Amino acid sequence: MSRIRRTVRLPVEIERAEPLTLVMSRLKNQKYHLIGSHSAVKKCLWVHNALTQGRFCYKCKFYGIESHRCVQFTPATLWCWNACLHCWRVRPQDLGLSDKDLMRLPSVDDPEVIADLAIEEHRRTVSGYRNVAPKNMWEKAMNPKHVAISLTGEPTLYPRLSELIQVFHKKGLTTFLVTRGIRPEVLASLEEEPTQLYVSLEAWNKEMYDFFNRPLISKGWEKTLETLELLPSFSSPTVLRITLIKEFNMSNEDVKGFARLIDKASPTYVEPKAYMHVGGSTERLSRDNMPSMNEVLDFAEKLAIETGYRVVSYSAPSRVVLLTRLEGPIIRYGKGCPNAWRTEEIGDEFSGEYGQPESF
Repeated sequence: MSRIRRTVRLPVEIERAEPLTLVMSRLKNQKYHLIGSHSAVKKCLWVHNALTQGRFCYKCKFYGIESHRCVQFTPATLWCWNACLHCWRVRPQDLGLSDKDLMRLPSVDDPEVIADLAIEEHRRTVSGYRNVAPKNMWEKAMNPKHVAISLTGEPTLYPRLSELIQVFHKKGLTTFLVTRGIRPEVLASLEEEPTQLYVSLEAWNKEMYDFFNRPLISKGWEKTLETLELLPSFSSPTVLRITLIKEFNMSNEDVKGFARLIDKASPTYVEPKAYMHVGGSTERLSRDNMPSMNEVLDFAEKLAIETGYRVVSYSAPSRVVLLTRLEGPIIRYGKGCPNAWRTEEIGDEFSGEYGQPESF
């Protein structure tokens, strides 16, 4: 852990300004579309790449998601019970908000209203591509079919999450819910499961978790373990996302540690993915902490040996590998990437999230 930076130096003007105003201003400057009192939509890089280059996110290759029809959304823009070192988004703590400010949403917007606004804002973000993208793709982009509930914050802090998922499903959208697993009681009480559930991890023991994920509550790790034990009860497919950080969680000991968690959770899929040295994380971590595609593959292959899962696909631009025990790509959520796991790669590991920002 010695090469992980521990402090953040803030400009003087940030230290003097009102925290909530600063956070909201930063979000708007980063092209977040704030909706209601606690939600947001932001156009994903892969929406842009799909419409302008015909290049698709790894979720297309792995799961059939059509990138240009995917809404990147959160119902808890600022609110999260972790302050992870690798988070590339705005961490409210960095701009002066207290832990107490981030424990619960200040109000609770209606799920139907949030869903309608999220779809409307997605359409707004892609409307300008009308004369840039192929007509058929632009028309489809204006009719989204998937929502990734993962943009920023912890979505399980939204008290009406189950209703929100149900509303999206009734509107014909599939849902991927991404959580840090810090609220197992919410996941256990969902009346409507997401189409697919992700639990995102960087640590496999309490010491690592407390150092890297900086929980705002005293039993964050214990709650994470509760979530992992809960996963086999889900009828929807589940995914363990392991974000890999060099000099922190990629040793042979780490492989064995994560293998024990995989055994506990028995997920449908495992996704080892490289930490990307972008955004706010560059103030806390070094570029040396970002593994290469080959290093991610090497870790995945060791994990496969340890767990009995198979390496079945990968995406170099996103530096991510897919492991599963399934015999083939039998679970597909859209019409994207018909060659599924065998879809030919377009671009290298410097052409995705750690590439040039969009100019449109």
